[in-house]
Amino acid sequence: MAVAAKICGLTDPAAVAAAVAGGARYGGFVFYPPSPRSVSPAAAGALATGLGARVTAVGVFVDPGDDLLAEVLTHAPLGLIQLHGAETPERVAAVRARFAIPVIKAIAIAEADDLARAESYQPVADWLMFDAKPPKTMAGGLPGGNALAFDWRLLAGLDWRRPWMLSGGLKEDNLAEAVAISGARAVDVSSGVEDRPGTKSPARIGRFLDLARTL
Repeated sequence: MAVAAKICGLTDPAAVAAAVAGGARYGGFVFYPPSPRSVSPAAAGALATGLGARVTAVGVFVDPGDDLLAEVLTHAPLGLIQLHGAETPERVAAVRARFAIPVIKAIAIAEADDLARAESYQPVADWLMFDAKPPKTMAGGLPGGNALAFDWRLLAGLDWRRPWMLSGGLKEDNLAEAVAISGARAVDVSSGVEDRPGTKSPARIGRFLDLARTL
């Protein structure tokens, strides 16, 4: 089975079309204004229509309030909510219960001890995502999309009760190695298919997805 891929941080129709044409399983829309990939709820709704029925729209949020989640959902038909902040297991459970949409919880990883945090989210999240933790010294570091990778060996051989995605610094040049080492069956890419922060390259999206289908 091919590795499932999520193209995250979609901001324009050309990128959406490339994700669909390349066979992406998920398309991500960021609702976090500090990110160069952030879009408005209305813009996301318009873009999501281009995903069609075969690509699941994912809303990416950082410690969102219920009002923001509700506003986005009035515009965009999300199939998954991705929580990429410091949300507690209790908050993840509350979001899932109130909005009745499956939730991905992102876990920031820099060392083996960070993996222990994932255990408490397994009973309440539908998916886990393992992303690179930005160093405290990183100027302008975001919760995700920093083009940083972590040591994929930390995930090797681990067994999770929930499906999970690998994220953080992935690109065409390292995707095969990352999958081979970590054992990931689903991957998330954003900066690795961009010409510059916030501007996706349809050609890079296509090459990344072509490779993912072979793994």
